Amino acid sequence: MSDETERVAATPRGRRARTPNARGRASHSLDAVLAEAVALLDESGPQGLTIRALATRLGGGAASVYWYISGREELLDLAADSVLAGVHTAVADVRTADPIADLRTIATAMFDAIVDRPWLGAYAMRNTGAQPNSLSLYERIGEETLRLDLTPRQRFHATSAVVGFVIGTAADMGQEPPAEVVSGEVSREEYLGRATEQWRALDPASYPFIHHIVDEFAGHDDRDQFLAGLDLLLDGLRLRARR
Repeated sequence: MSDETERVAATPRGRRARTPNARGRASHSLDAVLAEAVALLDESGPQGLTIRALATRLGGGAASVYWYISGREELLDLAADSVLAGVHTAVADVRTADPIADLRTIATAMFDAIVDRPWLGAYAMRNTGAQPNSLSLYERIGEETLRLDLTPRQRFHATSAVVGFVIGTAADMGQEPPAEVVSGEVSREEYLGRATEQWRALDPASYPFIHHIVDEFAGHDDRDQFLAGLDLLLDGLRLRARR
């Protein structure tokens, strides 16, 4: 039976009534489905997550997966949301006298969750209508801006800027390294050293900025770079709130 035939035969998350002769409910749970989906995504990326591969991993047929989800896109949304649920739980009680400091803590926790999972950036908060934990995390970030002297528009823009910076930077920094680094042909340090030397060899008249920052690039740490950028963003927000 094909995946599509099994999908039609199954009842996706109770959307259609079952007949008395329908197959019994799958023995695993939605949590188990999502846990294995996240594991597959961590191992193989989005291209490795198929309904059939997931069903095989769970020890059942595709229909047992379609009991819980309507298709692969919903599965990707829910898998991303299940990861962000952990972030939301971790920051739920973060509350100091300084909302900017709390925004930094929440943003950093979100960054750390995404940067080690390159697939996550594309699906985090992609569809908050289907991602309740993502919506709650967005609300949590926005609530910190309610403690600042801002207009509703400024709060909307501030929250969007923080979320966009975190997801975009984490997704960029979490990209798979070049093939020669992945294969072990060269180390990350060797690769960066080679890139640094290529930059140093550029014409200073044509690339004055590159020559100005090349020493910083040579020894930079990705996470430190993210935190520095986040601080610039939050410093600007603090200044705006004081006006």
